[in-house]
Amino acid sequence: MLVLENKNEIFGKRLKLLRNKIGKNQEEIANAIGVSRATYSHYENNHVEPDIDLIRKLADYHNVDTDYLLGRTDTPRYIEDQEKRKQIVIDKIKEEFSGADLMFKDLANMTAEQLEEVYDFIKFKIQKGSD
Repeated sequence: MLVLENKNEIFGKRLKLLRNKIGKNQEEIANAIGVSRATYSHYENNHVEPDIDLIRKLADYHNVDTDYLLGRTDTPRYIEDQEKRKQIVIDKIKEEFSGADLMFKDLANMTAEQLEEVYDFIKFKIQKGSD
């Protein structure tokens, strides 16, 4: 008989995987979705199941579909969306900050989150320099 992974454990494992992938700690994710760190930890450890609204919040936060979080599919939606988000931020940096692509030759290898941080940093430094 074929033994499948316990579907009840997939949700927590995927939350942890996604959190680690973006380099955030439990406190940061908990704050972003409006729960305590302890509550979020219970979700990752499959001690407590979130309600449907929180599942949607978590899916939106990680830019994946709820089916992926719930184990109904093994392919997260974010793969395609990440590429689009990355290109939007790269274009934004190139357009607003001429020469930035010379400073950041590895823009294409960065995640969308890293690119957004680069954009915010450049914007901050330019504003700070004009003070």
